[in-house]
Amino acid sequence: MLSIFIVGYAAFATLVFGCLVIIDLTGRAIGKTEGVDKRRFLPKALVVVPCRGIDIGLEGNLSSLMQQNYSRYRVIAVVDSREDPALKTIRKVGMEYLVSNTKCGMCSGKVRAIATALEKERDYDAYAIADSDVRVGSAWLKELMLPLHDKRVGISTSFPRFVPMAGGFWSKMKLVWGFVGEGLMERESTRFGWGGSLAFRKDLLESNGISAFKDSKYSVSDDITLTKMAEGKGLSIAYARRAQPVVYCRESFMSFYEWSNRQTAFTILGYRRNLYIGLLYYGAEIMTSVSAIALSAAISPLFLVFLAHYAKSTLMNYRRADATDPAIAVISFAMPFIYFANLVNAGRMEEITWRGRRYSIARTD
Repeated sequence: MLSIFIVGYAAFATLVFGCLVIIDLTGRAIGKTEGVDKRRFLPKALVVVPCRGIDIGLEGNLSSLMQQNYSRYRVIAVVDSREDPALKTIRKVGMEYLVSNTKCGMCSGKVRAIATALEKERDYDAYAIADSDVRVGSAWLKELMLPLHDKRVGISTSFPRFVPMAGGFWSKMKLVWGFVGEGLMERESTRFGWGGSLAFRKDLLESNGISAFKDSKYSVSDDITLTKMAEGKGLSIAYARRAQPVVYCRESFMSFYEWSNRQTAFTILGYRRNLYIGLLYYGAEIMTSVSAIALSAAISPLFLVFLAHYAKSTLMNYRRADATDPAIAVISFAMPFIYFANLVNAGRMEEITWRGRRYSIARTD
């Protein structure tokens, strides 16, 4: 006869599984984000590319930004100094550049670079930000600008596909890890402006907006700062999925570990509640997966139905990756454990290292 404890645990695990199913079936809002208005909308745009060091495929990345199917735009790179290694490639592809010289308090080097361009180049209707490690398609800028036609939209953003180079396991781990970002973008409640591929109208910077941007208490992260600025004006964030860039990666365990913890720390920097929500959600995923195996052995194979959530995530990951690599199934099963560990680590971090610099993380939310 089954003990009361086992029966009670099975009932609780079933409730948790049901909650995960409900979450999966609700809340997604992709359709209304892709091009709010399909009429011709071509604001005069400046693309700002902060550069520091040599990223994988830098020459191709910069060239892709200069080959946009968009008639009214200009691209300008911003470097910390004329000795920056990236400058040779910037000159080779013929891209204009500025040397970052804006003064700000605790802001990151990237925020300072963006502020330098915004202060010197004011004669534009809209601005786009692109990281130097992204590779974009020729329609990237047009797709990113389209949602800004709607005055209720403050930021238009996309999220990258991480493309493994040389087939390394930890690069594949980064590929699948990145799918959580796509999932966050597909829900209005969790969407944020990703600073590697982002656009906004000039009016976001009205009322001393540039100073507010570089001196924000969140200024260690351009993503959080711009997202908070839009929220402060009551504006929404649009997900321009068809503007998705790719980021080529070659990861080791240590580089992936540092990168994933840092990205998680940025994600919860301005939204501390996301730490607790994430711990609950991924804790629930871990519980149902483990319970499926334990309860199927202790009570009935019917409890293997709890693995339906894992199966659904795995199939979605294969669809997103457009691949048949069996490693994706293994990584998909491990991913909730990885995300959970990232959240625990990020929740305890007091500083981060980013592009060779150390930044203090102030808990402001």
